[in-house]
Amino acid sequence: MIKNWEDKIVVIAEDEQINYLFLKAVLKPTKAQIIWTKTGRETIEVCTTRKTDIVLMDIKMPDLNGLEATIEIKKKLPTLPVIAQTAYVMEEDEEASIKAGCDDYISKPIRPENLLTIMSKFLDH
Repeated sequence: MIKNWEDKIVVIAEDEQINYLFLKAVLKPTKAQIIWTKTGRETIEVCTTRKTDIVLMDIKMPDLNGLEATIEIKKKLPTLPVIAQTAYVMEEDEEASIKAGCDDYISKPIRPENLLTIMSKFLDH
């Protein structure tokens, strides 16, 4: 089932263009508006100055990593859903993401149906 999120704004925090393009392609059928940020600091700036409904947060990014950026975002926007996305698949990585304030976690390689299911928990209400 295709989601209709045309009224939603998704920030994709991802420094690797190929990963961004993949996520953009997965979300295209949902009609969500997408904002691409490439660093932790840029992600904080966008989330705190523009309407944002959900963040897909890469953990490994330049300047501030995704966990550090999440901590800063959650200080100002505690209810903004942040989904950690990472190639690190150890249990302690998931725990670190949740401890930093991420609302959920998905490991790479990302399966589109898994991503949409996780996002639905936060966007379908």
